[in-house]
Amino acid sequence: MAKVLIVEDDTDLRKFLTRLLERENHYILEADNGNEASAIISSFKPDLVITDIIMPEQDGIGTINMLREKYPEIKVIAISGGGNILGADYLGIARKLGAHWAFAKPFDNRQLVDKVKELLGVK
Repeated sequence: MAKVLIVEDDTDLRKFLTRLLERENHYILEADNGNEASAIISSFKPDLVITDIIMPEQDGIGTINMLREKYPEIKVIAISGGGNILGADYLGIARKLGAHWAFAKPFDNRQLVDKVKELLGVK
């Protein structure tokens, strides 16, 4: 059973993703923002982190930077509904910083589940 951390400030979406991935037999941890995620990561070492990009306190870009620096073995999926705010391509930036995959909201749930399986080596 893989450990997956979902970092998302939208409570409804975070709970939905939790239920979606629990049905795939993953152990799910949740965080509201990157600061909370950092504490969870240091204690529980998830196999995969799914992080929103635009969040209060510490955003997903900061979270991805921290993960690549301290925990390069942890797989990362970035999600964002922010698109190109002020000309910034947040999902493109996330990929350049080391996210293994990036999804724009709204995304296809099956594609997300399939990418989670692929990154975790689950058949």
